[in-house]
Amino acid sequence: MQPMDESFVLVNGGTMTIEHVIRVARYKERVKISRNCIKKMKQSRAYVEKLLREKRVVYGLTTGFGKFSDTYISAEDTKRMQLNLIRSHACGIGKPLTEEAVRATMLLRVNALALGYSGIRPEVVQLLADMLNAGVTPVIPEQGSLGASGDLAPLSHLALVLVGEGEALYLGERLPGGEAMAKSGLQPIALEAKEGLALINGTQVMTAIGAIASFDAVNLARWADCAAALTAEALHAIRDAFEPLTHAIRPHPGQGQSAENIRRLTSESRLMSNQGELRVQDAYSIRCAPQVHGASRDALRYIQEKLEIEMNAATDNPLIFAEEDRVISGGNFHGQPIALAMDHLSVSASELASISERRTERLVNPYLNEKLPPFLAKDGGVQSGFMIAQYTAAAVVSENKTLSHPASVDSIPSSGNQEDHVSMGTIAARKANQIVHNAYSVLAIELLCAAQAVDFRGPDYLGKGTKWIYDRCREHAGFVDEDRVLSGDIRIVAEWMRFTDVREAIASVIPIN
Repeated sequence: MQPMDESFVLVNGGTMTIEHVIRVARYKERVKISRNCIKKMKQSRAYVEKLLREKRVVYGLTTGFGKFSDTYISAEDTKRMQLNLIRSHACGIGKPLTEEAVRATMLLRVNALALGYSGIRPEVVQLLADMLNAGVTPVIPEQGSLGASGDLAPLSHLALVLVGEGEALYLGERLPGGEAMAKSGLQPIALEAKEGLALINGTQVMTAIGAIASFDAVNLARWADCAAALTAEALHAIRDAFEPLTHAIRPHPGQGQSAENIRRLTSESRLMSNQGELRVQDAYSIRCAPQVHGASRDALRYIQEKLEIEMNAATDNPLIFAEEDRVISGGNFHGQPIALAMDHLSVSASELASISERRTERLVNPYLNEKLPPFLAKDGGVQSGFMIAQYTAAAVVSENKTLSHPASVDSIPSSGNQEDHVSMGTIAARKANQIVHNAYSVLAIELLCAAQAVDFRGPDYLGKGTKWIYDRCREHAGFVDEDRVLSGDIRIVAEWMRFTDVREAIASVIPIN
């Protein structure tokens, strides 16, 4: 996906997609807030000011927060309370979230507030959009969110920059928040009643990280089919396993798509074999690739559906229903829907890497690789070839298995036991994102090994799609004629794969799902 000239993402509170998030977060497209959303926010804010004039007891407006919900706050202390909220909740630790993760968070926060149920002034939300457009990116530590009451700690670090505090990146430089705002030509804003709470109560951090990870995981699933197809040819795999008759009678959508991809990619191949020609059956890592890859594909559809519902939802508390003359204190901030989806993403991406590593093992193992050189070394013994590359793949796959332990089944009560069940959704999202990154490296190792194996077979015998894959791989990493440091090759190929939409790139040669 590439950004379009002079394009922008329109925030209207209800139609945000994962693709929109990527355009803004990764490719830095501009953001505009719709007039209708500005109108809704004005109506909501007017109702909040009416409640304040009437001195109604409303959580977060005229009371404290969490366990302090029964503590009444006077009108003169309301503004001070909002700033204190932001400062006291900015307790994040650890390394900063990536710039694209923070930009995605900012966009989703704008979108959620623009729904008009948070009682925040439009100018506060507009300032957040202006920061996105100007390239002011708050520095947000990655650790500290329980994922219920929303992403309080990380969103507080975001909100600090709005009021001229905290830290931010601007033009590649890490600066005090006020200085970054000044250099970009923006003015910090003073928060009024309810606004501090509106800025930090929500699931936007976990949803933002999850949106990026799921986008990359969908592309990963396509690359998994590509790597499997190239490996299949290198090992003279039996083409019958990918024929549509088998997959039509077990009609999981992902399975059928994956089988069709491998079949198309290997079309016109002179390296594939027929059933009974060399052997009757292939190992599961080859023969069952559509079933395994397809299961992950189907899971990703569910995950993206949950993410897109969440990114267009109001996750604040309390929620302002101006037309109904009601303020409802509920639990839309609870991250459980995203926590479960992110744990599912962890498992789905981990399995794509797991089966890839098993195919790599078959490529390098002289007892399994159909008479290819041991470890794909040109001069085995003197050279080690790809022996240790497989070790690396195995180590990363093992690490992914540890990271796949679900975060969503854990809960530690907080706020004096008022918040007695939390989601750990942001931890789940961070783990899932790491697993997806790791999986790209595992697939890169398989692709490098498969390309090396094909060089021994003869690239001219490849199928129509696999020849394209081989040629592109060779543009980034050449044949290993003599042992060399492979870590650079793995990193370069993994990054190329992650930032290349393979379906779009290969479309001129052969269509894939």
